[in-house]
Amino acid sequence: MFLPKAWLEKFIEIDVPIKEFSDLITNTGNHVESIISRDQYAEGVVVGKILSVEPHPNADRLVVCQIDVGEKQVQIATGATNVFEGAYVPVALDGAHLAGDVIIKTSELRGVESQGMMCSLEELGFDLSVIPKESRDGIHILPEAHEPGTPIREVLELDQEVIEFEITPNRPDCLSVAGMAIEAAAALDRPVVLPEIHVTENSDTAMEDVVAGIALESPHARRFYSRLLTDVVIEPSPQWLQNDLMGAGIRPINNIVDLTNYAMLEYGQPLHAYDLSTLAEERILVREAREGETLTTLDGVERKLTTDDLLICDGAGPIGLAGVMGGLDSEITSNTRTVLLEGAAFDDGHIRKTSKRLGLRTEASSRFERGLSADIPQKAVDRVCELAVAIGAAKVAKGAMDVYPKVEEPWTVDATVSQINGLLGTEIAPEAMERYLTLLHVAVERNGDELHCTIPTFRRDLTIWQDLAEEVGRVYGFQNIEPQPLSGELTRGGKPKYRKVEQRAKEILLGAGFDEFMTYSFMGPGAFDRLGIPKDHPLRDAVTLINPLGEEYSVMRTTLLPNLFDILVKNINVKNPSAYGFEFGNVFSKETDDEGLPREYKKLAVGYYGPEDFYYLKDLLEKTLKVLGIEGLSYRAHDSLPFFHKYRAADVSYNGEHLGYFGELHPALLEKYGFKERAYLCELDFTAIVNHYDSSITYSPIPRFPGMERDLALVVDLKVPAAEIESVIRSRGDELLAEAKVVDVYSGTGVAEGKKSVTVSLLFRSPVRTLKDEEIQPLVQGILEDAEKQLGATLR
Repeated sequence: MFLPKAWLEKFIEIDVPIKEFSDLITNTGNHVESIISRDQYAEGVVVGKILSVEPHPNADRLVVCQIDVGEKQVQIATGATNVFEGAYVPVALDGAHLAGDVIIKTSELRGVESQGMMCSLEELGFDLSVIPKESRDGIHILPEAHEPGTPIREVLELDQEVIEFEITPNRPDCLSVAGMAIEAAAALDRPVVLPEIHVTENSDTAMEDVVAGIALESPHARRFYSRLLTDVVIEPSPQWLQNDLMGAGIRPINNIVDLTNYAMLEYGQPLHAYDLSTLAEERILVREAREGETLTTLDGVERKLTTDDLLICDGAGPIGLAGVMGGLDSEITSNTRTVLLEGAAFDDGHIRKTSKRLGLRTEASSRFERGLSADIPQKAVDRVCELAVAIGAAKVAKGAMDVYPKVEEPWTVDATVSQINGLLGTEIAPEAMERYLTLLHVAVERNGDELHCTIPTFRRDLTIWQDLAEEVGRVYGFQNIEPQPLSGELTRGGKPKYRKVEQRAKEILLGAGFDEFMTYSFMGPGAFDRLGIPKDHPLRDAVTLINPLGEEYSVMRTTLLPNLFDILVKNINVKNPSAYGFEFGNVFSKETDDEGLPREYKKLAVGYYGPEDFYYLKDLLEKTLKVLGIEGLSYRAHDSLPFFHKYRAADVSYNGEHLGYFGELHPALLEKYGFKERAYLCELDFTAIVNHYDSSITYSPIPRFPGMERDLALVVDLKVPAAEIESVIRSRGDELLAEAKVVDVYSGTGVAEGKKSVTVSLLFRSPVRTLKDEEIQPLVQGILEDAEKQLGATLR
């Protein structure tokens, strides 16, 4: 932000050298990027009044001017076409030094002596971007009379520096002269009172008789304040107003447009002026754009809009892109006689999205997108009216229109002196804190150690007591705070429970020869298709991304298996004979948490292809979970996911809680993707595993007495689960049965159709004696009887 020192001094006197002031205000957090001195090309340049303009006797395109420069009259030959008798112009006399290292000398042009040069603003060092259009291609004509011989640096205020500030995004109030005046007051430890605005309604017209009305149809429009200017005379602005605008980096256009820019820079509130004669039905409507609607903005570009954009409309259609740029059809022209002024407040996020999408960043959008107070529009519009009357640009109609659905009120923040000193590491007195905050226009009620602060609406960045501590610290001066060594209590770090369980499980799986995989949390609908998951399966009910990287990353994963399967397929495609891997990762549900975000669940997935069979995977899971203190798993046939083999997939549970499922992939799926070996996938609910984790270890001595083994081959129906057979055996096995496990399942030759042979290995052992065969035989016989009675089993 460029801030002319002369403009700032209209609010507060700066009685210290500019370098010292820059250091003081930088120390309060308002970083000064540079100090720009503009008078290096003004030495020897004065105001001149053109007394006469005569044709050059020897050149058709030159004229000879007699000019009064105060103490003398000089003759200057020029090719400028905009000079006329009575004009006041900058005159560079003999010896003057202009921009571009041009030294002016008395010379002869086509036989006529020229004793200097009349200057353009560019020749005086002004950047072309801030020079008014009418002054770009000729001599700069001063808009009002001045005493001939007056140094031009005084007229154009070139003897006043311009300060360039770096403004942080959370301080839109500092993008204004008034805001920086408050900051300057804090830096100089001197209060500032912002001037009162007085509007003189000197027109015979009442606004309500001319303007049909103003309506806000969008909740993103927080306020619309408007006044009407009549009897408008469009002409160049006074030199003082042009000086301030050009110093701030704004090009003067005409008096009405310049006044809206002037008030914007002064109070930080973007304004817009509409030619009332161009508004259909003399009414204003603020609404959201319709999809595909278009608007040609002031820069002449036709913009295609979406429903995310906010429009200013008249009775016929859009006339402006709210908070960004006005429309071309309602701009101020030399024929304008009645002007409708707009001062509005819009949601900052809405304006930011529109500006970013269109690639259109303006002085208005850069302010709105930071978040402006809804209290400022009235001040800024009234300031335009005050100045319009003062410079004779227009009259102000009686009354105003103000649509303000929800009035913005100041809020309070409480803090204590001890809190602030504790955070800053200072011993600032309560009186000093109160003074610092008051300088920043924060109203403070102090009661002993307590500070009850009322925050002005333009300081939307102050919401918690720590914000107040920062304000106190920066006005006190962070450079004045004595650095202290770091202090605190040493604490021993550690991993949370789920991390410890995860690490233990990783060690087991890595020790078994598996690699750890890591895949994206995003996936595409095609991943479900590759595994053949049905269209109506709950796993497909995934959270959809609004702005995905592509179709393959358009949803949040609900399972780890598709990504794991894709890795196995990639290994098949590169001819790897086998692949073993696992992944710990989060899956996402459409259910939301307290913050409205999708719920996340931790899963463990295991996958491989190679010579190992289904029971290898079952044994791996049992060993892994056993190390985590989870024993006594139960199984049942899995039938909900069609990508598993019909007879080689199982759900696994513990104490009645479902932990997950595992199984061999369906032969048709293996054939489709070129698997030569059988492949297996498993997915477990790792959150449930962590909940059941038991780190305690029970030690028992090595058995002193030998055990006795018996293998039973039981023929049962195909539908009888092996787990049910184990359960029947354990219930009858007595305390002498140390172990019972299924070691083989066979169906085929030698076994009746619809039947299967399940081989169960039994281990009997006593901790106090060696068992005899006659002790074991009744137990085995009882097991066979129960199996026959409960399962219809026969001994093969």
